[in-house]
Parts: sequence; structure tokens; C-alpha cells
Amino acid sequence: MAKLKKSYFCTSCGNESPKWLGRCPACGEWNTYTEELVAPKSSRNDRTAFGYSTGLERNRPIPVKQVERSNFERIDLLNNEVNRVLGGGLVPGSLVLLGGEPGIGKSTLALQIAVRMADTPILYVSGEESPEQIKMRADRLGIQNEQCLLLSETSLENILMQLTETAPRLVVIDSIQTLYSERVESSPGSISQVRECAAMLLKYAKESRVPVLIIGHITKEGSIAGPKILEHIVDVVFQFEGDSNTAYRILRSIKNRFGATNEIGVFEMRNEGLREVDNPSEILVSHYDEPLSGIAIGATIEGVRPFLLETQALVSTSAYGTPQRSATGVDYKRLNMLLAVLEKRLGFKLGTKDVFLNLAGGFKVADTGLDLAIMAAIISSGLDVALDADICFAGEVGLSGEVRPAARTEQRVSEAARLGFKTIVVSGYARKALSHAPKGIEIIYVNRVDELARRVFGNRS
Repeated sequence: MAKLKKSYFCTSCGNESPKWLGRCPACGEWNTYTEELVAPKSSRNDRTAFGYSTGLERNRPIPVKQVERSNFERIDLLNNEVNRVLGGGLVPGSLVLLGGEPGIGKSTLALQIAVRMADTPILYVSGEESPEQIKMRADRLGIQNEQCLLLSETSLENILMQLTETAPRLVVIDSIQTLYSERVESSPGSISQVRECAAMLLKYAKESRVPVLIIGHITKEGSIAGPKILEHIVDVVFQFEGDSNTAYRILRSIKNRFGATNEIGVFEMRNEGLREVDNPSEILVSHYDEPLSGIAIGATIEGVRPFLLETQALVSTSAYGTPQRSATGVDYKRLNMLLAVLEKRLGFKLGTKDVFLNLAGGFKVADTGLDLAIMAAIISSGLDVALDADICFAGEVGLSGEVRPAARTEQRVSEAARLGFKTIVVSGYARKALSHAPKGIEIIYVNRVDELARRVFGNRS
């Protein structure tokens, strides 16, 4: 029997060390090394099992002009939101990683994709649930698929043997942290096991051209559990986000070798499963009986998809010595910068005020094109003056108080016009891009934040 040895691995980057280190020399993180048992690497002849090539046929370099471009057809998952985030469908032979909080709906989304594809043989592998438990979830979804095979297994070698026998067109692994390989002498979920299992699944996907969807756990910090190399190995990384107190879920693309990154898909969690939300603007913009102060509608873009988002602000007198600043859904430092610009360039005194900012629907947005809407909401709350219900904003604010044009302003204006908004406030430097603006919407151009206060709030600011 091969002699085992102990080694230490960094949980952040997967770097190996013969002894424990306080700080990882590869990634610089502190206190990330854990001890694992490691077996000597197997010989190259072992790779002939489970359909792997022996590696005796050596690859040779060829000129780039002689490489034939493969005209692959993407696999339609019969889910418009997932297809959009993937870039048009699932690429054959791709390895997709789906991560998210416990209970957010990762397994529901994966099973919903599997049972909908009635004409495609699919193998759904679960290391966390029994086939009876998966059947209960499938009954709740209300869809039955004779082509979807269930397998409750954690041994990767047994899974690869079943893949060879069943020859599916799509494989779902739930989850990568529950799998183990007999070639690695460590517990499931360890750095070595996750890395080895992901590498073997990648080799299977590329050689068989069968796409593999992997579900992964995340840590308490919100990152995907396991070594960072796991995200480098896979072709696509999805993050399934959402607030447990709300019914809406967001599928966000973090990495995509076959499409655009930062693309999102919106779902609504119901008793019968996840429902696709084709028009997120309608659910993110609330309709009130009368206008309320501190609410401004901003036009934002995630990936290639424009939508409108309700920005809520509350400015009140501080009851304590130090004023509070709170931001939900946007960068906290960005809020502080905008407050400093308001005080310096507009004379809006906020040094003794508490400021709370929130994006409706539990969304998290990094788009700087929301700056103008955030400022309008803060001014509206500070003056206790409600904005008109049919006005929205799109623009980035600089430190000198200038209003810069937001990325793809014309798409934001078109989305606002489609939803029936009568007025939109944008940067004055975007006039040329909006030369062919849609009819039925008035465009207000502002170059500085003082113009925003004067054109929107008049003498009340």
C-alpha cells in the first residue's frame, strides 16, 4: 500500500507547503493553511481507466491558421433567463459552476433545467439527497421527464463509470464538495479532493463534449468554497443571489468564456419552483398612490440588459454624536463620495444627518450610472420633496461635481420610454449619442450637480 504523507494546503489559492505557514507566499492570505493526507501520484498508465486517453499520443503544435473553427450549436435549456446569462445556450463540452447561499434555490434551478429537457438524456448526480428526496422536489415542480436519470453517489470513479454506460447529453453534479476520488487520501470537500474531482470532470467534459453543471457551496464570506483554482478550471461561474426575505433571485455571471460577463437573469421563487421574470423593471419599480420623498428611479444596465431600479434614501437628524451612514445594494464608499460631492459642490449640509440608502428588490448593483438617481433621492429626502412619478435618472457623478454620461445611455433612455416614463435626466455630454432618441420622452441634460438641483427641484434646493 502506498505510504501516506501529510501536507498543508492554502484554502484560498490551493498552494501546497510541507509545513504550516501563517501567511501564504502565493496569495498573501493569513491563517489559510489546513493539513491533509496526500498519497503519491499515480502513474500515467492509470489514466487509461474510465475512458481517459493514455497520453501516449503526443500533441504537436500547429499554426493558428490551420486550426479549424468548430461551428458548435448551443444547447437550448428551455429557460430564457439561463440561456441569456450563458450567452445564448449551453456550449457542448463546457464546465459550468453554480454557487450560492444554502437554501437559495441552486438545486431547484438545476433540477428544473433537467426535468424540462424532455428529449435530452440527462444524468442528475446528487451526493446530498436520495432519489426519493429529488423525486419529491420534481413532483413539486410539476414536471416529469423519463429521460432524466437520478443517481445518488459520491464516488467519482463510480460516477464516471455510469457516465460511460448511460452516455447522457447533460450532467448535473450536486455538489462538488460531496464528491471524493479514491486517488486522493483526504476527506470529501478538502482542497485536494475538490481540485482532483474538478480536473477529472473537466477532462470528461472536453473529451466527450458533454456539458457538466456543477453546484458548489460558498463560504461565510460569500465566495465559492474550495481553492480558487476551481473557478479557474471551469468555463462558466454563476452566482445565485437573493435575499431570503424576498421572493426574487438573481443569477449573475461572474466568468464566462463563451459570452458576456456580469449578465444577470431574474427569477421569482414560488411553491412550484422558479419562475422566469422577463421584465424586471416592472417588479423593481413600485407604484404608490401618491409620490413619496426620498424615492428616485434610476436606469441601470447589468451585462447587456437595461432595467429601471427604485432607489430609496432617508435623511434624518442624527440622534447621536456621530451620524450614521448605511448602504444596501450599493458600495458604501461610493455613497460617502457622493455625500461629499453634495456637501462640497452643492452646499447641501449633511455633516449632522443620518443617511440610509437602499435599492428595492434586494439588488446589488455596481453601476456608476446610478449616481444621479442616488443624489436625487438624497436631495428629495433631505428637502422632504417628492419627485414626479414619471421621471428617472441616468448619469455618473465625478468628484468635481460634473455629470458624466452613463455607459450605453441610449439603451437606458429606450427602456425608460418603453415603460412609460415621461422624463429622464442624463448628462449633457450625451447629446450626440441621443441624437435619435425615442419619441414620447423628454430628455433633460445636466452638466453639473447644481444644474440637477435647479432643473429638478427648482428653488426648493
